[in-house]
Amino acid sequence: MSSVTELLHTKYPLVQAPMNWATDARFVAAVANAGALGVLGPNAGLSEMVHGSSAHERQLQAQLDQVRTLTDQPIGINVVLEPDPAPHMNSTLEVAFANGLRYFVVVGEPDQAVYRRIKDHGGVILARPLTPTVANAKAAEAYGADILVATGYDEGGILPQHFQGTFTVVPTMADAVSIPVLAAGGINDARGVRAALVLGAQGVYVGTRFLVTAEAPVAPAAKETLLAGSYDQVDLVSHDQRSLMTPGAKQLAARFKETNDGRAIDQIIAQRGGMLPGLRLGQVDDNIISTNTGLDLIKHGGTVAELVEELMEGIK
Repeated sequence: MSSVTELLHTKYPLVQAPMNWATDARFVAAVANAGALGVLGPNAGLSEMVHGSSAHERQLQAQLDQVRTLTDQPIGINVVLEPDPAPHMNSTLEVAFANGLRYFVVVGEPDQAVYRRIKDHGGVILARPLTPTVANAKAAEAYGADILVATGYDEGGILPQHFQGTFTVVPTMADAVSIPVLAAGGINDARGVRAALVLGAQGVYVGTRFLVTAEAPVAPAAKETLLAGSYDQVDLVSHDQRSLMTPGAKQLAARFKETNDGRAIDQIIAQRGGMLPGLRLGQVDDNIISTNTGLDLIKHGGTVAELVEELMEGIK
């Protein structure tokens, strides 16, 4: 089995999660320069919606051009699997291939055709099923994935549709496949990293903890809200999203409890811009602030480099 660092050509077995609206060239380059794999996420570098494949490609190309002025280390890109005609996915892949990117975080149920397309361009696939199962883990490996991301219910962002925590999912996935497994969900300090490795992971995939770093393109008000928050202030707003209980999130959580109609609430959140208004623009009172379940462990911000060293303390 190749190690994560060998596959990714990084100093540390650490991948920064490509969080929607919360990455840009400066941030990803900082992660790469710190020895981890920085990954451009959906809407990287944007503070407003852009529409159309051409506009998306121009924005992504501009981000990649900027990254290359800031680092010579490997970076990755997020690919969200979409059904045909998949304009957003296809434009992302085309720009990535044209720029010689090698590292692809592929989110969704394993798709043999898309995996083959990436492998034909020399890509390294980090497969991340939204809801990891033994079946989709084995399928990802069979289709050519190089690394599997095992995501527990402890994560921020879009939640798995089961209630298995990270401590349950990681050993299950590690036993199911022969490729390296990254643990994802609720990992906010070096203790979480060490625990993940004991459970069978060969590295970690971290999102929420990066949101409060100096380089993260997250509004100061959102960073302050996360740093001041605690788990007893967090609740579900739909079946697959949780948030700090801002005034707006409280309304959504109450409606969810009353109706149990998570799909309708997801549509409301999407119509408002998802994570854009709260995280990126700092309109925290009216919108959701996604977080993992380990919020009490996030006690300070600091730089990306400081965080990477803190997480990787004692890890070779």
